[in-house]
Amino acid sequence: MSNLIQNRYEFVLYYEVTNGNPNGDPDAGNMPRIDPETGYGIVTDVCLKRKIRNYVQYKMEDRPGYKIYVTEGIPLNDQHATAYVQNEIPVPKNKKEEDAIRKDTDKIALLRKTMCDNFYDVRTFGAVMSTGVNCGQVLGPVQINFSRSVDPIVQQELTITRLTVTRGEDDKTTEMGRKHVIPYGLYRVEGYISAKIANHPIKGTGFSEDDLNLFWDALINMFEHDHSASRGKMSSRKLFVFKHADEFGNALSHQLFELIEANRCNEAEPARRFSDYQITVEREKVPEGVSLIEML
Repeated sequence: MSNLIQNRYEFVLYYEVTNGNPNGDPDAGNMPRIDPETGYGIVTDVCLKRKIRNYVQYKMEDRPGYKIYVTEGIPLNDQHATAYVQNEIPVPKNKKEEDAIRKDTDKIALLRKTMCDNFYDVRTFGAVMSTGVNCGQVLGPVQINFSRSVDPIVQQELTITRLTVTRGEDDKTTEMGRKHVIPYGLYRVEGYISAKIANHPIKGTGFSEDDLNLFWDALINMFEHDHSASRGKMSSRKLFVFKHADEFGNALSHQLFELIEANRCNEAEPARRFSDYQITVEREKVPEGVSLIEML
């Protein structure tokens, strides 16, 4: 890992889904998430963070400093325990020992720093690590909003069949099922990167320029290693980055986000491909002290 980031950033990512379900809602039979009042599609921040984590794990292959904290099949307290072992601190075995650790601010600070040093997603997104085997809490410098589709989406529930049955004693030769998709959707997500949080003298995570470059790489390529029949064809299409001249920033984030819009080329026909949209960028209105970088 190299030097810490010195600038504030905001970003806008457009990505698409074709004949797939980008983020099923378990409270609605795994149908694509939707804003019930407007019909616009929604994808949670947690969904995209999972894809980013997976990409980093695939690319970095658990290199030192690039482990993934939220990993399927590994209890979080087991991840915390690695920081205790690394610092030769006995892992608490009962509530009395847990309380003693919680009150020792120096040990908590050391454990928190170790977790940031070891796990990419902790120093990027932050984490609540105060459960049981306590490693404190971390506010991450990278924050991502919910994604929202540019236009209302059409949820489809398709009936599918398979030529085998689940149980041999079943008196049938095929089984029926359901598949939930949207024909096409262009989604937009906005995010923030704070150098002040990354570099805080006490609670800073150590998020570096190398970490930042890996994050941009993940935003562009995260869908390329996440393909499945249920998610359909998903692709990152446009990535715009606002880079401020310093760590405090030179403009309000919402004013920068408003400079980028996606509009349908032909309102009379439903969109079915990215070329059905036009991305407009008001570059002349970018404030002084802010650079607009088109990364994709």
